[in-house]
Amino acid sequence: MAEQVRDTDSGTQNVSRLIRLKEVQHRVGLGRSTIYRWISEGHFPRPVQLGGHAVAWQESEVEEWIRRRIQDS
Repeated sequence: MAEQVRDTDSGTQNVSRLIRLKEVQHRVGLGRSTIYRWISEGHFPRPVQLGGHAVAWQESEVEEWIRRRIQDS
């Protein structure tokens, strides 16, 4: 899997993996069409363009979405 390094305000670095659609589907238990519909409605994190038609999601954003869903239920 690809990784992305980003700086935080504290000066430390967090590594956020980029995960592809099949992994996202596995983690959230939703189908492709539901994920893309929820993205268009603003209810799910947007993917990152990797080039061409390839996209991936930041693992940390998907995990945060899952955490919020559990917390709100």
